Amino acid sequence: MLIDFFFTLKDARIPVSIKEFLTLLEAMEKSVIAPSMDDFYYLSRLTLVKDEANFDKFDRAFAQYFKGVQAAFEGNKAIPLDWLLKRMERELTAEQKSQLEKFGYDKLMDRLGELLKEQKERHEGGSKWIGTGGTSPFGNGGTNPEGIRIGGSGRNRTAVKVWEQRSYRDYDAERELGTRNIKIALRRLRKFAREGLEEELALDATIRATASNAGYLDIRMQPERKNKIKVLMLLDVGGSMDDHIARTEELFSAARTEFKNMEFFYFHNCVYDYLWKHNRRRSSERFPTWDILRKYPPDTKLIFVGDATMSPYEILQPGGSIEYNNEEAGAEWLARFCHAFPKFVWLNPEPEAAWHYRQSISVILQIMNNRMFPLTIEGLERAMRLLSK
Repeated sequence: MLIDFFFTLKDARIPVSIKEFLTLLEAMEKSVIAPSMDDFYYLSRLTLVKDEANFDKFDRAFAQYFKGVQAAFEGNKAIPLDWLLKRMERELTAEQKSQLEKFGYDKLMDRLGELLKEQKERHEGGSKWIGTGGTSPFGNGGTNPEGIRIGGSGRNRTAVKVWEQRSYRDYDAERELGTRNIKIALRRLRKFAREGLEEELALDATIRATASNAGYLDIRMQPERKNKIKVLMLLDVGGSMDDHIARTEELFSAARTEFKNMEFFYFHNCVYDYLWKHNRRRSSERFPTWDILRKYPPDTKLIFVGDATMSPYEILQPGGSIEYNNEEAGAEWLARFCHAFPKFVWLNPEPEAAWHYRQSISVILQIMNNRMFPLTIEGLERAMRLLSK
């Protein structure tokens, strides 16, 4: 049956070879793993995938072939799982939602600490305890204008903290573009120069030299003409950005093609004191933001890509990050980037008409001096025109 698995991986554009496939079969023949689907998953990934950039493709192909197998993860044991089982959901009217109280960031954190000491059993549909449904700011599946999501998936995207280690996936730089228009828009940002070895035929110079040489061929060579623009791209990943993966991957793929001098890093919602390049290693391989600010020259073009949709605390409040207690507010780091790289823009995949209805987008618009553009062809052209000035 593994022959079909091999072809499933090939169809997913994973560069797996016959030799690697035979290595997998040999390992199974020698019983190097227990008869477990989890063990087979790790063994097959180890033998068949050479580049971490293909891990996500492998996961999707593996799940497709083995009918939806998903990698399991261990949740935070401080809160029993049965407290968070979603058995009911309440649909509130707009008037009922408007009456729900916002606690504020500090009060939320203090109240969570009190509940962890007091609560002894699961709850659902209430307004106080950690549970599911209802209007409590702690748990999942319910409705509250500000809360701490514990377990489960996001519903209204109003959480100011998430009580779990979340896993994101890297954007695919090899994604087939649905349109060439993105590349064409990015080409507005160009600064060509000829550097390096003379290995390209200089046709005009050859014609002139041959004519001056009484018709005897005199070949002239020149360095290849390359775009010398330097680009630093910072990409928001995970959470609400999952709704925009396809368009972001198209942009990322086009940018990697058009800009040979491009560096990229990931962040979640807002930039803080560290960034990362591989989402699977974001906890172990971090790049201090101060190092990035100092490493690249001031003429580097800075491009943020994100929906800027989050709790305002994540931008304005020290400790406001949804995942950890950052010492300095995200607004401070955004201002440092704008100062270090005067040529900057923010590309937002959310519809431009909705920006002024979201408080966090309005805050970032102000910090970015209104240099935010929609992730559309027209928006890209405006952004590239601004960066090229």
